[in-house]
Amino acid sequence: MSLISNTPRAVLMAALLGAAAVPALAQAAPAKPMVAPLSTASDASDIHSYAKPKIARVTHVDLDLTADFTGKKMVGTAALDLKLAPGAKDVVLDSKGLVIKSITNAKGQPLKWTLGAADPHLGAPLTVTLNGAKRIVIAYESAPDGAALQWLSPSQTAGKQKPYLFSQGEAILNRTWIPTQDSPGVRQTWTARIVAPEGLKAVMSAEQLTPDGEPVAGGRAYRFRMDKPVAPYLIAIAIGDLTFQPLGQRTGVYTEPSVMKATAWELADVEKMVEAAEKLYGPYRWGRYDLLVLPPSFPFGGMENPRLTFATPTIIAGDRSLVSLVAHELAHSWSGNLVTNATWADFWLNEGFTVYFENRIMESLYGKDTAAMLADLGWTDLHRAIEEAGGPTGPDTRLHIDLTGRDPDDGMTDIPYEKGAAFLRTIEKEVGRERWDAYLRGYFDRHAFQPQTAEGFIADLRTHLFKGDKALEAKIDVQRWVYQPGLPENAVHVQSKAFETVDAQAKAFAAGGAAPLEAWKAWSTSERVRFVGSLPRQLSAERLAAVDAAFGLSAQGNSEIRFAWLQLAVANRYEPAVPSLEQFLTGQGRRKFVAPLFVSLWGQGDWGQSIARRIYAQSRPLYHAVTRETVDKTVK
Repeated sequence: MSLISNTPRAVLMAALLGAAAVPALAQAAPAKPMVAPLSTASDASDIHSYAKPKIARVTHVDLDLTADFTGKKMVGTAALDLKLAPGAKDVVLDSKGLVIKSITNAKGQPLKWTLGAADPHLGAPLTVTLNGAKRIVIAYESAPDGAALQWLSPSQTAGKQKPYLFSQGEAILNRTWIPTQDSPGVRQTWTARIVAPEGLKAVMSAEQLTPDGEPVAGGRAYRFRMDKPVAPYLIAIAIGDLTFQPLGQRTGVYTEPSVMKATAWELADVEKMVEAAEKLYGPYRWGRYDLLVLPPSFPFGGMENPRLTFATPTIIAGDRSLVSLVAHELAHSWSGNLVTNATWADFWLNEGFTVYFENRIMESLYGKDTAAMLADLGWTDLHRAIEEAGGPTGPDTRLHIDLTGRDPDDGMTDIPYEKGAAFLRTIEKEVGRERWDAYLRGYFDRHAFQPQTAEGFIADLRTHLFKGDKALEAKIDVQRWVYQPGLPENAVHVQSKAFETVDAQAKAFAAGGAAPLEAWKAWSTSERVRFVGSLPRQLSAERLAAVDAAFGLSAQGNSEIRFAWLQLAVANRYEPAVPSLEQFLTGQGRRKFVAPLFVSLWGQGDWGQSIARRIYAQSRPLYHAVTRETVDKTVK
């Protein structure tokens, strides 16, 4: 998942402000390391799942579901294959809001089951007495308000004619529509038969066995198969008025017909990205790599569902300038999907690796200058995230964090993304790129289709990279990077020389100079975002009007530039930008943009709060539950 898409941290995640605006961080004082997790990933205990996989583990899920758009629910069965320890009597599953109708063994004989007390974050444990069964069949339906699923009316789609459904499972939302062991450490193969209404196409994060569907009563049945074990949060579905266009021999894009031309043009380099990634870290192991560009309410920038990345339409900028998000989700095909964090405490194993890998793909395709700008912006994001997390001694600035009693979403800040990437860049600097690349390629091979823990990664480093070189390990200071707060002194900061000119131009304009029109024309999106973000948070109305008029910021089609501008406008209570703000907040539901802007508004007292309440009353019904739950904490 792209953090560009996922941070819930509002203003302090106004991710693309210039480095000049970032206060210097004091170095973290040494802190007592956390107790390291178990070294064997399969033994790692997941506090965000009720499952007891050492006793009874789900190995395969077989879904047979009908999408009820009228009732806004999925209805049908889930058959689970189990691996049992000797003497196992029960299996414990995760469930949140599911309506369980019956549970039987493979022969249709009823089994006893109980649904335990519900936790606000985790849902309730579903315990099934097996009586020797190694396959159970659960008849059920999802709740209409199941957080993973968003049911869109035709008016919320591009075509405005047909309804739409999509899911978002990470971190622990899939238990709202699939009864299984919803833990990233319990990898499962799966199949599905999905009945969709006539005129709508179903797609999933798996091999399509019936691309055109099979006619059945009430619609068409689509069949899917994932024969590689995946973490359950990666089971994803979408149903809508969808068309497909190839982008290469093994790549393509799904989206609504009315936006396909622009979407396919924007994503023309996807096949090249796959080739670049393979040259770095080995073969792509999932068959096809397709994308689904969703309606605007999708809450994230992207989600790395195997074989079918889900993406926000806000990346369709008209100039191919925001495709680093695609590189990020593609990189997850190795880091996250192939090798997966065993628990959410080690989310950085997914995202830190992926940010590093994403930047290497961008460097390979678009050059070192482009990659340096992206890495430098990430460095700024990291410093702001550290400040938001309580400064360099804040416990949530660790890579391996304590999420006891918390929603795993609390750990999905810029820390695991950008600090994790900085850690890997620091190792690369010490051992050299050639040696580091060889190690990473071997790492993905050794742990393919397996969960991983921080301690497991450190053990692998010691065996396959350090090879007994304790001086090297001490120089990198691996334990401090992973288990202690703050940013170590040896952290590698990739600096963009291009930003020196941009920062100088921003300073000159803020002091009363002319808008740098010619420079703006030549700048990339990263440079333009840097310029707007580097402007002082307090500017006169005259200066704001000048920069808006010069660059058309209020009407920007590039979502990153528009977001940076609206943050500046809100900070100055700039009334002429309010119509643009309203259109932006009601026209898309990407949490990375929506949450910070509402927090900024709320921080502006009566002026901003009245605007926030008015806009949120319109936009809240349009947002996915992930975005609503975040903004609900701000707008009262």
